[in-house]
Amino acid sequence: MATKDYSSDDDNDALTDAFGVSRIPTTKRPRLDNEVVVAEPAPHVLAEDPLKQTSLVMRPTDTQMNVNIPYNDLHLPVQGPENPFGDKTRFQNQNSLAGHVEEAAMSEYAFRSQHLTHVIMGYSANPSVDPSAPSILGSVEAAVANGNATIDSVRASKEKKQVLKRKRKPKGDLEVVEGEGAYVGPWGSWEGDEQNPQDAELAALGNNVEEEEDLEDPLAPPVRKSKPKKGAWGQESSIFHGKSLTDYQGRTYMSPPLAEAPHLTMEPGTKETYIPKACVHTWTGHTQGVSVIRLFPNTAHLFLSGSMDNKIKLWDIYTSGNCLRTFTGHTKAVKDVTFSNDGRQFISCGYDRQMKLWDTETGQCLKRFTNGKIPYVVRFHPDEDKQHIFLAGMSDKKIIQYDMNSGDIVQEYDQHLGPVNTITFVDENRRFVTTSDDKTIRVWDYDIPVVIKYIAEPHMHSMPSVTLHPSKKYFAAQSLDNQILIYSTDNFRQNRKKVFGGHSVAGYACQVGFSPDGKWISSGDGSGDVVFWDWKTGRIKSRLKAHSKVVIAHEWLPHETSKLITASWDGLIKLWVCTRHREGNSG
Repeated sequence: MATKDYSSDDDNDALTDAFGVSRIPTTKRPRLDNEVVVAEPAPHVLAEDPLKQTSLVMRPTDTQMNVNIPYNDLHLPVQGPENPFGDKTRFQNQNSLAGHVEEAAMSEYAFRSQHLTHVIMGYSANPSVDPSAPSILGSVEAAVANGNATIDSVRASKEKKQVLKRKRKPKGDLEVVEGEGAYVGPWGSWEGDEQNPQDAELAALGNNVEEEEDLEDPLAPPVRKSKPKKGAWGQESSIFHGKSLTDYQGRTYMSPPLAEAPHLTMEPGTKETYIPKACVHTWTGHTQGVSVIRLFPNTAHLFLSGSMDNKIKLWDIYTSGNCLRTFTGHTKAVKDVTFSNDGRQFISCGYDRQMKLWDTETGQCLKRFTNGKIPYVVRFHPDEDKQHIFLAGMSDKKIIQYDMNSGDIVQEYDQHLGPVNTITFVDENRRFVTTSDDKTIRVWDYDIPVVIKYIAEPHMHSMPSVTLHPSKKYFAAQSLDNQILIYSTDNFRQNRKKVFGGHSVAGYACQVGFSPDGKWISSGDGSGDVVFWDWKTGRIKSRLKAHSKVVIAHEWLPHETSKLITASWDGLIKLWVCTRHREGNSG
């Protein structure tokens, strides 16, 4: 049997309770034989003090307070002197103009329930602990009518349930085959779903009458018809900004202005190109950043611009230098536009997941295409006999091929591991090159969904912009590690001797450009510059401060020497020329 010797002073200290009071005498007494010491199963808890003592006696070395505080005391308002080490602004709203602010504890569920009840039903419980404060805040009448119930406990009455509850017609008699009371079984219709005989007769005749609104159930709840969003599906429109659609000879803006610019009939790239340095014209009209510009095919006397303000604008270069037409059809930012070979039509795509076919001359939206994903790039097939085919790189890693005559997807190229950024036709349009966010380059045979060339290296970055060299023997890819890489269109090998750097494009899909004679290679910059390199040496020849924000797109005019159009996220489009060689009308 276990015994305990009380003769030690250390034991007396050990048995001293949490209130500093020893539970045994400090005087030594002889040990009793067979004395048993029973261990306490739980620490001592302060019992009810008959004197109702409110303070707790504790030693500085104590780390635990063995006392049960009543639940009501836990929710008492904060009292006592101010803590000099606490936050000074903690109670600054105690005495506010609206009344006395009290500190109270409430669960997230209870708060949400009371908040929704006050917003929807007009009343809520008062969380104040002040006994003189009202128990309900808001509409007392609504609270009495609902029995002070919160929004999550309100239930529909029996009368409302009976109104809302629909009943089936009787199943009928099993022995009756036709006529009144015939057996219909589980296929019985609902009460109130009977078709009006007049409606049935009109439907049989195939007449589409407008009296259906008058025949609707007057007791049915009104159907709220939302106003279609401007530019939404089926709400496309365009505005012509000129004085007249035709000139005195009946020609529209589609005809090239040969009187003002006779050199438009010349072969592109026949003149030597110089680096532009001076801005001679600025096109303004977009309210947000410009994301893409495209020149009119062959003559390049017009150009399109797509913007983040959801609009597409057609601009003149040589005659007036104004905006000719605004196309409104996208509900989100425009990502890409592309002309057909003759320029009569163009396709636009945007972040609203829509691809739209437009008539360049009339401004009419001819067709719409969508597969539910965001298109990042659209391209017509360059062959004349395949102008009804276009390809689109999508956010779901696929390149889809549309037949505009049928409106169907006739082919899918699904090998990439990220959204597709560019589509570039090479090898006399028998093949095309695609780049993606998966940091790879893939080459495809047209209409065959199998990759014939796969380019991927550990040091490669994403290439969101690709441009063909005027000789069509090379293509330049804008790499997001601030370099422009050159690949051959024959064997698709990288020309490691030609790497153009020195600009900052990390994070931006800045377009790469070539001068018409292939002498210069150019690129926009994240700081608003346009950088020009010598194609042969790879050295930076010039740096042009063009815009206040990133130059996302630029185009060289093919027939004019040393003219360049730049577009930026600052919403401006500018025309630049060489100061020494200003030929033709500068617009």
